Formats: sequence, C-alpha cells, structure tokens
Amino acid sequence: MAKKRIDHVGMVVKDFEKAIEFYQTIVGFELKGKITHTNGIFQLAFLGFGNSDETELEIIHGYNDNLPSEGKVHHFAINVDNLEEEYERVSKLGAQFVDPEIVTLPNGYRYFFIFGPEGEWVEFLQR
Repeated sequence: MAKKRIDHVGMVVKDFEKAIEFYQTIVGFELKGKITHTNGIFQLAFLGFGNSDETELEIIHGYNDNLPSEGKVHHFAINVDNLEEEYERVSKLGAQFVDPEIVTLPNGYRYFFIFGPEGEWVEFLQR
C-alpha cells in the first residue's frame, strides 16, 4: 500500500482576506501562497507552519457564499508543545474562546478551542 498522509484541509470562507489575516495573526500560520483557480472564480490560499511536507490549510473563496454560521469545517486541530503558552498568546490577541477552560481528556491529551472568523472551531492540542 502507498504511504499516505493528510495533505491539506480545505475550508470555504465568505471573507478571503479576513480569514487569511486571522489564521496568520491569531493561529500563527504562514501564508505559503495565493492563486486563482483555473476557472477564474475561486481564490485559494495555502497556509502552513513552514515545513514543505506538512499538512496545510487551504482557504477557498468564491465556491459558495451560502454557508452555515459554523462554516464548512467544524474544527481542525493545531498540535502545540506548550498549551498554556498558546492559550496566553491567543488570549492577548483577542481570540474568542468556545469554552474558556483548558480541557484534559482521560488519555492525558489537553486542548482548548477558539472561534475562527466565520464561526469554525480551531483546536489547540497538546498530546
């Protein structure tokens, strides 16, 4: 069987530039590139953390403006090595928390969620 991994997560948004700014400023992604799809309508942006062989976030604009309030993605998770540090960092940047507490699961994993610019949930996770 061929080696597999998730290459990217595509998220449809209403406000392209606002989404890019949020994911750079609040979450800490780096913008890797923007392109217009070959159909001339869709705008695409790819964000990551700098590693060329990583899972990326693809922001898609122009595909569908009739999105539910929580967006087209329920959540995706960002793995961090210091959850408290990230919690403090995003707090200072004005992030809106889904639940203001860090949750610890029975397996020891810890996480918190913030709202993205279109109501999607962004999870910060420390295994």
